Amino acid sequence: MSDQLLVFYGSYRSDRTGIRLADYAVRTLNLRGFKAELIDARALALPMLNRMYKEYAPGEAPEVMETLARKIRRADGFVFVTGEYNRGPQPGLKNLTDHFLEEWFWRPAGIVSYSAGRLGGTYAAEAWHATLSEMGMIVVSSRVSVGNLESTLDEHGQPLGDDGASLERAFKRFTDDLGWWVQAGRRQRDYRRPPF
Repeated sequence: MSDQLLVFYGSYRSDRTGIRLADYAVRTLNLRGFKAELIDARALALPMLNRMYKEYAPGEAPEVMETLARKIRRADGFVFVTGEYNRGPQPGLKNLTDHFLEEWFWRPAGIVSYSAGRLGGTYAAEAWHATLSEMGMIVVSSRVSVGNLESTLDEHGQPLGDDGASLERAFKRFTDDLGWWVQAGRRQRDYRRPPF
C-alpha cells in the first residue's frame, strides 16, 4: 500500500509561479512511490476562519470542509509548499490549515518553500515549522528552498539547468526523510494508540 500524502499549496495570486513547485512536488512524490494529492487553497476557497471544523455539530460543516477533514485524517503525512510574503507565510495556506486541528495530529509534515529572493522562502519555512509543530505534526528536518522558480522549473514544473538539478538533489533527500517518518508514524500508530 502506498503512503498517502497531501501536498498543500496556498497562493491566491492570479499569476502563480509557485504552482510549478507544487506540481513538481506531487509528480515527484508519486514517481517515488507515494500516493500524493494536491490540495490547492485557492480552489477550495474556504472562508476566512470563523468556525473551525470541530466547532460544527456532526454533519453540519460545509461539504468542502467535511471532505478535506476526511482526507487529512486518512493521510500518512503532509507537504506544505509555501511562498514567502514579507518574511511570513502565505495567508491563504495559513487560513486553510487553521480550519483544522486534531485532524493533523501524530503525522509528519515537510516544508517546501520559495521566494523571489536568494533565500528561497526560508523565513516562511521557519514560521511554518513553529505553526505545524503547534498543530501536532512532526516536522522533518530536511527542507527544500527555491530562490528563483523561473530558473529552476519551467511552466510545466519540469527542472531547468543547474538550478533544477539542485532542486532534484534536495528533493530526493527531503522525500527520503519524510518517507522514513511516514513509515515510523504509521507503525507507531498501529502499535499504540496516540495518547490524545
